[in-house]
Amino acid sequence: MIVFGMTLVLGACEEPDRHVQFEDAQQYSIYTYLMEHQDIFSSFIAILEQGGLDKTLSAYNPDGPNYTLFLPDNEALDRFIQESDMFNSLDDILENVTYCEEFSRYHVLNMAVHTQDFPFGAFPEPTLSGDYLTVSFIIEQDTSYYKINNQAAVTVPNIRVSNGYIHQIAIALKPITFTTYEWLGSNGVTTIFKDAVDLTGNRALLDFNVKEEEERQPVTLLVEPDAVYMEHGIHNAEELAAFISPDDPNYTDSTNPLNAFVRYHILTGSMFLNDFEDHVTNYTTYSEVPLNINGKGIDIMINKGKEVFDTLVQDGDTTLLDYITFFYDESNVLTQSGAVHLIDQVMTVQPPSRADVAFSFWEEPLLNNYRKKAGTYLIDDPSALYHITWEGADLFFVKLSSEQKYVCWNNDYLQIDGDFIIRYSIPKIVQGKYIVYIGADAFSKDNAMIEVYIDGKKVSNLVDLTKGGNPNYPFRRIKVGVIDFKKYDSHVVEVRSLIPGRFLWDYVYFEPEK
Repeated sequence: MIVFGMTLVLGACEEPDRHVQFEDAQQYSIYTYLMEHQDIFSSFIAILEQGGLDKTLSAYNPDGPNYTLFLPDNEALDRFIQESDMFNSLDDILENVTYCEEFSRYHVLNMAVHTQDFPFGAFPEPTLSGDYLTVSFIIEQDTSYYKINNQAAVTVPNIRVSNGYIHQIAIALKPITFTTYEWLGSNGVTTIFKDAVDLTGNRALLDFNVKEEEERQPVTLLVEPDAVYMEHGIHNAEELAAFISPDDPNYTDSTNPLNAFVRYHILTGSMFLNDFEDHVTNYTTYSEVPLNINGKGIDIMINKGKEVFDTLVQDGDTTLLDYITFFYDESNVLTQSGAVHLIDQVMTVQPPSRADVAFSFWEEPLLNNYRKKAGTYLIDDPSALYHITWEGADLFFVKLSSEQKYVCWNNDYLQIDGDFIIRYSIPKIVQGKYIVYIGADAFSKDNAMIEVYIDGKKVSNLVDLTKGGNPNYPFRRIKVGVIDFKKYDSHVVEVRSLIPGRFLWDYVYFEPEK
């Protein structure tokens, strides 16, 4: 399956809203709908009420654009109980009040979303339990449908009520209880890579729960299934080691080729397939080499042009297959550690090339936690941030609601107001010459005039942030100068207020100079 084709299918198969019939639209809530269909949803209603969520779903969302409920009917909950290792009956669930609270909240997104706005990955807002859900689009011979968390098919979509949407699902959702490492060892199709993780001593990079270790940054794993290795005559981790690192058996050393190979598959941050679309950039890995992903074509292409995997001849035309791509239907796996995607070729470490790269503070676990809920957050403990330092004024992180679209990237930014200096230590970037941009609010007389430094070297003239934007799009990309990086390394971007004022910082962006 290819991304462009799937986009067309999604548009073609879109179902209209199922508007419920009611006299007072302001009072016909999610909970009202459930109560009017008690014969179908009585089991979930009982869990919902035991968990204390009935009043929440009777009202509008005070923190965002309403709610989305993924709703299992009685038969779906019966199937869930039959497959459960914890419960033998509905009464067993109802006796566990804490579980009822978490279970019911896990089924409710903190936003209203129609299927036409479903992402090819994770929803942008978490559930009321603070977890993220993913979406897959399944195409079979006679049907196509959405699937939530690779678990539950959406059977009745887009039931519109006054405080959001309801999507009926075929089985209740099971909270994600496995780490990326545990997933590798339990699915039966990635045993070779899992054993390579063990050989190289890299288990700790994949075996953690970001909800329990909030200081940890989630990761994205790109992994070849065993069948891909076997196509190359590799049947176990020892044969993979002989293929990747024939002359160096010290696999736990970070400079070892097999160790670098494993770490090259692990990207910093949790990213789903929709996050790769429409971008061509380098992504930071846990090896010393970044990974290039091009999401602007029909396929999402990894390391385009770095290696030729096949030559296709059709009607006299020769096409080189010179990129790695995804097994789309098997990707977007959500774990406690981040995201997992399956890829279709053996992905060896390749020399990096310059690419457009943007950094917007995703390396900070505290800010990623703030991103879960709209609000303005004072950062009163400088030690809570690992890559950002500041002086001269208070620093805030602002997360906008999902209703406020197209204001800035990711709907969030840093805010500092006064006579300030703020520094951001960015991840490693491939050496070479780049044009440097910052994304910032440039439409307020209250904004500062700034200068930009990188590694202590001034790269900008005076940047006037009081003009340049417009009322609808106050944030804009501002060219500040050119920098020539001499080696692959991390660098410090520093912004100083020359004339004090407000600075709303969205991102820093590097574009290779031609």
